[in-house]
Amino acid sequence: MTVGKPARRSQADRRAETRAKLLEAARELFVELGFAETATPDIVRKAGVTRGALYHHFKDKTDLFRAVAEEEAKAISDHIDKETHIVAEPEQAMVTGSNAFFEAMLVPGRVRLLMEEAPAVLGHSAAVALTRANGTEELREGLSRALPEHSSKQIDALTNLLSAAFDRAALEITYGGDLVTYKEVMHQLVGEVLKGK
Repeated sequence: MTVGKPARRSQADRRAETRAKLLEAARELFVELGFAETATPDIVRKAGVTRGALYHHFKDKTDLFRAVAEEEAKAISDHIDKETHIVAEPEQAMVTGSNAFFEAMLVPGRVRLLMEEAPAVLGHSAAVALTRANGTEELREGLSRALPEHSSKQIDALTNLLSAAFDRAALEITYGGDLVTYKEVMHQLVGEVLKGK
């Protein structure tokens, strides 16, 4: 019996694997040490790749951090979408989306990366744009569906205010606040907003 050679991985597969290793190693170090205290030699050592590989995939450490933060923000958005896509009733979708947000933010290190490190590393506007593209847009869409008589400006304002409340709640929970209490209060807050129609 002849044993065939293992299938050769394509260049694209090898590149994707290297990129994934860099992102995973960087995420661990950024969470553990923070951006400022994480050195690129530590990242490449932890990833088991060369320094050249890092700079082939990312312009610099900030670019690598941005990619890590984008993955985190996308994971939140994907989780909210997964939990809410079959919920037809707008008000129930808002409650389900709220719960999904808190579940997604419980992933260790996510709050530190997105709410503490990202504004400092990328700047406030870029950090806000990250969450706006991945998470906040779902909140805006839910509010638009639940409050169709509100103007676009009113929906934008409500989205910004509720988003800030959600972010603050996630920070408090990360640093010891009671998850159940914060979820209950956020449900009450969302309920009051939706009553305002």
